[in-house]
Amino acid sequence: MKKISAVVACYNDERAIPHMHKRLTDVFRKIGVNYEIIFVNDGSPDNTEVLLRDLVRSDPHTIGVNHSRNFNSQMAFTSGMDIANGDAVVLLDGDLQDPPEIIEQFYNKWLEGYDIVYGVRVKREAPLFMQVAYKLFYYIFHKLSYVKIPLNVGDFSLMDKKVIEVMKLFPERDRFLRGLRAWTGFRNTGIPYIRPERMFGRTTNNIFRNLNWATKGIFSFSYVPLELMTFFSFFVFILALSGIIFQIIARILEPNIPHGITTVLVVVLFIGAIQLLGISVLGQYIGRIFEEVKQRPKYIVKSVFRNEGKV
Repeated sequence: MKKISAVVACYNDERAIPHMHKRLTDVFRKIGVNYEIIFVNDGSPDNTEVLLRDLVRSDPHTIGVNHSRNFNSQMAFTSGMDIANGDAVVLLDGDLQDPPEIIEQFYNKWLEGYDIVYGVRVKREAPLFMQVAYKLFYYIFHKLSYVKIPLNVGDFSLMDKKVIEVMKLFPERDRFLRGLRAWTGFRNTGIPYIRPERMFGRTTNNIFRNLNWATKGIFSFSYVPLELMTFFSFFVFILALSGIIFQIIARILEPNIPHGITTVLVVVLFIGAIQLLGISVLGQYIGRIFEEVKQRPKYIVKSVFRNEGKV
């Protein structure tokens, strides 16, 4: 019998976890597979740890992993994948924005021979501004990335065991899993779904956090920002050369042409802005190199709850 491991990244999802557990259990029983549900508590300040301890005691299919602090959802998923032993692994956010019922469609596509089956967000229940911002990011990311990453696709997916084994080989700490997943190149397909709002509590995402995710994805899978700096430097060189030629011709034709301090200020500010932009782009890449060379652990597991009963 096939076995599926569900890895659920949790942060402040105490109220949602029992619902997630029940819905996952119902889905796995419906499709008739052996399963395990791995809840990764990524340093939640609520009572998630206590809740997981009780949940594991009542269900031998459930495993609870507690991180020493918050390492972000990408590390939570990585932590769960490292201990998952299913023939396939499903990644879900713990806030129920990834509907567990979609797993049945993932499973059917997996049986057809697809190694990766991901959820495609055809619509999300969110403010109009955020909907537009998300679509704009995915479009830009799709265009800039050197890896062809599908549009409107998040971490919600099913991956075959062989894909998970490859994912474990990636050494980087600054992870963008949906990009790494696409980089593996295995046969993949998408399942459309509507992404709902959080069922409980308020989202921890805001405009600054989302900007951080956007830069993480772009600077991890694109060299276009560096190439743009080359273009801008060439553009400024042509502009400066044109200005020199213009000044020479103007002085020849009109020796008494007035000196313009305004022109000088505009040119200096323009070139300074280009230089600062270039430094900031280099800083993004250098900062990521700095994180990698320190070779710190990707995450720290404080405790693991297991029920030793037979399943």
